[in-house]
Amino acid sequence: MRPQKSTGAAALSLALACMLLPRTGLGQAPCPSATVIQAAHLIGQWQVTLHTPTPEQWTLDLQAHPEHTGSLKGSLVQGIRRALVVADWDDGEFTMEESLDGQRIAATWQGQATEGQCGRQIEGSRVQGEPSPPTRFTMRSSHLP
Repeated sequence: MRPQKSTGAAALSLALACMLLPRTGLGQAPCPSATVIQAAHLIGQWQVTLHTPTPEQWTLDLQAHPEHTGSLKGSLVQGIRRALVVADWDDGEFTMEESLDGQRIAATWQGQATEGQCGRQIEGSRVQGEPSPPTRFTMRSSHLP
């Protein structure tokens, strides 16, 4: 008995439909919610875009803070420009303070994890001071959690 041609078409349709389903099935855990993510998940290198009229690209390197458990410390670099940072992740909220001299706060960053990005992208705003308007930013992790 010969197989019907529609069986092959049905199998192809099923295969294509499976490829379009969200990838939370076999072997893959669903993305963690922002409240489940811990500061330790943010350790590593991030690519930061400041959404200014001419977007600025920075590299952010975060490590565990040696003196404050659950906090982060690191550097924000663009070419020869370098700033020191300390950061916290608390109940889905990212906060980072930027300092050019290690003594005074030059800017404050506040953001949230982008939904569906599994904690690998954070979006928010950076404020340099009262007279300055906030600047939107996007951080993308250079590593996989």
